[in-house]
Amino acid sequence: MPTQTPEPKIFACKQSQVLAQAIANAFGTPLGNVITSHYSDGEFQPSFEESVRGSRVFIIGSTHPNSDHLMEMLLMLDAAKRSSARHITAVLPYFGWARQDRKDKPRVPIAAKLVAKMLEAAGATRIITMDLHADQIQGFFEKPVDHLFASTIFLPYLKKLNLENLTIASPDMGGSKRAYAYSKALESDVVICYKQREKANVISHMELIGDVEGKNVVLVDDMVDTAGTLTKAADLMMERGALSVRAICTHPILSGSAYDRLEKSKLEELIVTDSIPLRQESKKIRVLSCANLFADVMLSVHTNQSISSKFLM
Repeated sequence: MPTQTPEPKIFACKQSQVLAQAIANAFGTPLGNVITSHYSDGEFQPSFEESVRGSRVFIIGSTHPNSDHLMEMLLMLDAAKRSSARHITAVLPYFGWARQDRKDKPRVPIAAKLVAKMLEAAGATRIITMDLHADQIQGFFEKPVDHLFASTIFLPYLKKLNLENLTIASPDMGGSKRAYAYSKALESDVVICYKQREKANVISHMELIGDVEGKNVVLVDDMVDTAGTLTKAADLMMERGALSVRAICTHPILSGSAYDRLEKSKLEELIVTDSIPLRQESKKIRVLSCANLFADVMLSVHTNQSISSKFLM
């Protein structure tokens, strides 16, 4: 008998409800029905309110801390596995805990590896994510990982700006590879910021490697958390003679006093995706949707088509 392609079904974790709805619309299928019951002590239980037996299930949710978002994804993966779904794909627009990808001092966990193993143990047969903090996190998984790049979204936007004397900048040494990739695509120069930290999210010193005088600078990073690095880099570059400074960051975590820092900084514009919903609006923040990118890749995965065209860098 011929093998039938399993019916695709898309479900959303609570934090990513808006993005998941946009992905489902672009994919061309309704968003599945999930009801979450809550106990008085904070425990919760998601429930699929439709059959997923034999289906290809996509569960969309960024595992942005706090840990409830990760736990919700794990519970939904387990529910799909126990409901006899044929294929279970965890779609993680933002893969949380990714900054803990190695032991940078004694007696600390490698949280990214732990999360990878938990996702697989819960039932994920495939992972789709975007702009991991460290590329090698893909190697923590034994299941296939489709690691997408937001450059497919950002590059067309940057080209439309038609900025003269464009220079791409990395806010730290670790992002130099990403900055060079963007500079190659845009045929521009590159500068790099060198920073030293007192502790997590606290910068003690920053220096600039390269010349930005008379240049329109675009800082490139995978995420923006407290915005301390970005705003300090933007102010430094304006002091060194830059005409303007923008930043593109895939994941807008924007915790603590990030919004206040952005408003007070010399950063002209922060361009992000909707991988994480914004806590508040800001005139300096422009959001570009990643819904079409994920929908296209999910459809290609479902129909067993190549997705190599989605990897610009």
